[in-house]
Amino acid sequence: MDSPAHRLLPGDPASPVLLHVPHGSRTVPAGVRAGLLLDGVALERELDLITDARTQDIAEHAARAAAVTPWRFVNERSRLVVDPERFPDEREEMRAVGMGAVYTRTTRREPLRPEPPADEAELLATYFHPYAEAMTRAVEDRLAATGRAVIIDVHSYPSRALPYELHGTDPRPAVCLGTDPFHTPDALVRLAREAFAPLGETGLNTPFAGAYVPLRHYTKDTRVHALMLELRRDVYLDEPVTPNDAGLLKVAECLAALIEEAHHG
Repeated sequence: MDSPAHRLLPGDPASPVLLHVPHGSRTVPAGVRAGLLLDGVALERELDLITDARTQDIAEHAARAAAVTPWRFVNERSRLVVDPERFPDEREEMRAVGMGAVYTRTTRREPLRPEPPADEAELLATYFHPYAEAMTRAVEDRLAATGRAVIIDVHSYPSRALPYELHGTDPRPAVCLGTDPFHTPDALVRLAREAFAPLGETGLNTPFAGAYVPLRHYTKDTRVHALMLELRRDVYLDEPVTPNDAGLLKVAECLAALIEEAHHG
């Protein structure tokens, strides 16, 4: 039997904080792999570039270090299967480079799937929509339990821009904080800047912008707060994927500090 496509790891019942780790897996099921145009070597190289390596570990270490354990929602499939954070329709700007909910192009803008993909509807039904529904339930559980939900989206990005990036010439600080005008209060940004100051420069919405909120709550529920954390990979890796344990633990300590402050509101 296949392993679950995503996992909700329980935290303290009193915690409103939900760490979301959407892009940390390299797992591509065999049925999905058959629809990809890359050979084995090219696929491994693409996974090196597109995967937010070790972000699951960062979230796990931070959760253990925090005084009040946050909840964690972890994607167990590669974003090459589906990208759960994209809009599944024309609202998604990354469709312009073949990276909507179902990618058709690689990080180097080379063919990944036929265009349009023959299995797009199946992939959305099998992976995208169940993921969105489960994440929505996780947020609603935090709202019911605590009266609010704080989604911290844990990502990473390479120190050098890749060809797929729409804003690759923008500054690439050690820590990028992605915000949403409806769901990211100024106080949360301030707390994040303070928490991650030990890592170096913190930028706002550069080179990536926005924050993930389930569509059921998006621009509708002010009790749902969201912040995207984008860590430049050379802060905690020898790129592209070689672990730097000291850097990773330092990042996790900073994230734990933000979790604690976000818990207190």
